[in-house]
Amino acid sequence: MLNFNIRGENIEVTPALRDYVENKVQKIEKYFNQGVNATANVNLKVYNDKKTKVEVTIPLKNLTLRAEERHDDMYAAIDLIVDKLERQIRKHKTKVNRKLREREGVGVYFANTVPNNNENGKEEEFEIVRTKQFDLKPMDEDEAILQMNLLGHDFYIYTDAETNSTNIVYRRKDGKYGLIETS
Repeated sequence: MLNFNIRGENIEVTPALRDYVENKVQKIEKYFNQGVNATANVNLKVYNDKKTKVEVTIPLKNLTLRAEERHDDMYAAIDLIVDKLERQIRKHKTKVNRKLREREGVGVYFANTVPNNNENGKEEEFEIVRTKQFDLKPMDEDEAILQMNLLGHDFYIYTDAETNSTNIVYRRKDGKYGLIETS
C-alpha cells in the first residue's frame, strides 16, 4: 500500500492536485507484492519562469525508486513521472528475475505478474562494453572539477587529499556541481 507525503514549494497543493498525484502514482502499486507498505514522497515546485518540477521518491528496504521531471504543465510532469517509475520498476524486475530469483532482497517488493520485457519484446540485458582502470590521485574538490571539465566528462572520481576517501564530483542539470562523499 502506498502512503503519500505531498508538499508544494511556491504552489498550494489543492485537493484536485493531490487527488491527481495520488491516482496517477498509485498505478505503480500493481507492480508490488501484497502487503508492501511504502511512502511516496512527492515534491511539487513552481519556479519564477512558470516551469514546474515534480519529484517522487519511494524508499523501500533495499531499493529507492526516484524520478523527477520538469515541464511547463504540472499535470503532464506527473504523467511523465509515472512512466519513468514504471521503467525503473521493469528494469529492476528484470535484474531481480535474472540474478536474485530466490534470495530475499529487491525481489520481495515486486509481484511476479510484472512483464520483464522492454518495448521490443526482448529481455533487457546489462552488457558492459568497456572497462577502464586508473589510479585515483589525491586532490581537493576544486582540482577534481577542473580535471572533469578538462576531460569533458559529467563526473569525476578522485581520492580526497584530506580524508583519503573516494569522492565523486558531477555536473548537475542546472550547470552547477555536486559532490558525493563516500564513507
